[in-house]
Amino acid sequence: MLEALRAAGHQVSPMPTPGPGTAGRVAREAIEKGADLILTLGGDGTVNEVLPGVVHSQVPLAAIPAGTANVLAHELGIGTNSVKVAARLGDLEPRRISVGLLRHGPEAQERYFLSMAGVGFDAHIVYRLNLGLKSKWGELAYWAAAIKELGRRLEQIDVQVGERAFVSSFALVSRVRNYGGYFEIARRVALPHDDFEMVFFDARTTLPAYAKYLAAIVARRASNTKGMSFLRGATASFSASPDQRVYVQVDGEYAGRLPASVEIVPQALTLLAPPEYWSRWTHSPTP
Repeated sequence: MLEALRAAGHQVSPMPTPGPGTAGRVAREAIEKGADLILTLGGDGTVNEVLPGVVHSQVPLAAIPAGTANVLAHELGIGTNSVKVAARLGDLEPRRISVGLLRHGPEAQERYFLSMAGVGFDAHIVYRLNLGLKSKWGELAYWAAAIKELGRRLEQIDVQVGERAFVSSFALVSRVRNYGGYFEIARRVALPHDDFEMVFFDARTTLPAYAKYLAAIVARRASNTKGMSFLRGATASFSASPDQRVYVQVDGEYAGRLPASVEIVPQALTLLAPPEYWSRWTHSPTP
């Protein structure tokens, strides 16, 4: 990958992260030393870790995929071959976009996210994921964890979006259409938009209910499926009974517990993406 970047005329300085949660600091220090582009080599979690180091700066971010699901890579249509993506880096174009901000827990700790936040069902999967199985099985580890999750009673989440209230077992707050690398749940949103598409799944806890939801998503009929609600907005808040532990994930990484809120941070990041991606959504107004 480094050879492909250098062959294309880029001067690259590899900077391994010294440990979990350090990528933002590494990126910030690189910018302070004069870097004019930050590249990530990893999955969506790596991109998420880098965000606090690059948001509100003018230095662009580009993601070279090398993770499990690579949601961002699928969304942008750049493919998942890191060498090929590196070779075409010069073809990508910068655009200023908004990002999401999660506040969670009693102390309202903050965390940025680029692609999505999930509350409830999928966050519990991420929280309980066996990292050893993830390293060995990749995406199959998530499916194994999901089946176990549906074997128990799912918590009820109280959701507030403006004047509207929902009770849900899984709330998805998305900036992208792609989910998990293969599915499209929120199909009317894109990174150039300045809001979220939110999807709320009924507070049903049965395996047949979620099997129906999955079938509708695969068939691209989710928006017409009973038990799934779709809403556009720039803010939302989530709470649950004090005796319940309800988790939150952002960009596929465990982030914390309820209570929580999300909001749009306008025009906070410069992202590199293929020109055809920007063109597609520039001429497609927000619904």
